Amino acid sequence: MASRVVAAISEEAGRVAIGKQPVLSEQERARIEAAVQEAERQTSAEIVPMIVGRSGIYRDTHHRVGLLCAVLALTMLMMSEPEWLPWGWHASNAVWLLGITVLAYGVGIWVGTWPVALCLFTSRERMHHKVQMRAERAFVQQGLATTRERTGILLMVSLLERQVYVLPDQALQTRISHDQWQEIVSVVVERLKVDDLVGGLCHGIEASGVLLARACPSRDGDNPNELPNAVIQDL
Repeated sequence: MASRVVAAISEEAGRVAIGKQPVLSEQERARIEAAVQEAERQTSAEIVPMIVGRSGIYRDTHHRVGLLCAVLALTMLMMSEPEWLPWGWHASNAVWLLGITVLAYGVGIWVGTWPVALCLFTSRERMHHKVQMRAERAFVQQGLATTRERTGILLMVSLLERQVYVLPDQALQTRISHDQWQEIVSVVVERLKVDDLVGGLCHGIEASGVLLARACPSRDGDNPNELPNAVIQDL
């Protein structure tokens, strides 16, 4: 089982995250790819950088916001009853009351899809769990679990959740400590705080290369490039 290292980007990094959907230029993609190539030159490990717009859909949050809007609408209608029912209650009014409540619920579901609402009404623990699951799925999908020496490492930035996730394969568990991986995360986060996503990834890749070069150095004539060096984007 691959070890897990998670760190949330601080709230000051809000300009970087909140569902921002960056489209990297060819120059930026080439810069990240070059960083991976240089880092892997020093180690037999494989580094895969990844950017995801969000790690979960959070349908429960959509409905939570919808329910809140419906309750607020119903409460406001009931509190202002003398204004819209000056001649007393009629059966047809129940239809209007129900219709407005349902409409408010639908509007709330739509509002609940907004990145700001998702961050406001979704717990950090749930976001952590979703990012963890997304990283583990990507680890398998991108072939990191099939490297020759089980030394693959996924460096993933999840924008909506404001999280950086480092997921190394099992061979690295006993060679590199949690605190050392945490330092890699901190390197990426520092650049994200100043809205430098590409710089953050490149610095994180460079720091990972230094760390991996000590844990599993490259061998002359026997260091195949088992995985693509290009950054993966899932936005």
